[in-house]
Amino acid sequence: MPLAATLSQVPVRVDDAKCIAEKGCTVCVDVCPLDVLVIDHVTRKAQMKFDECWYCLPCEQDCPTGAITVDIPYLLR
Repeated sequence: MPLAATLSQVPVRVDDAKCIAEKGCTVCVDVCPLDVLVIDHVTRKAQMKFDECWYCLPCEQDCPTGAITVDIPYLLR
């Protein structure tokens, strides 16, 4: 399976250009009730560590730079 196909299916997407985790921001990680987000030690950006998202949206709503997008499945909207 191509990498792009896999990445497009992740419910929480992070815009690395907007993410300021390398400056110490951990808002998305802190507000996630399922602890599915983590700061990658190599890229120093937020990412999903596993796909158990409840689509509750605090990560997207509380991100100070708007770097987080939660793709809510059509049937849940």
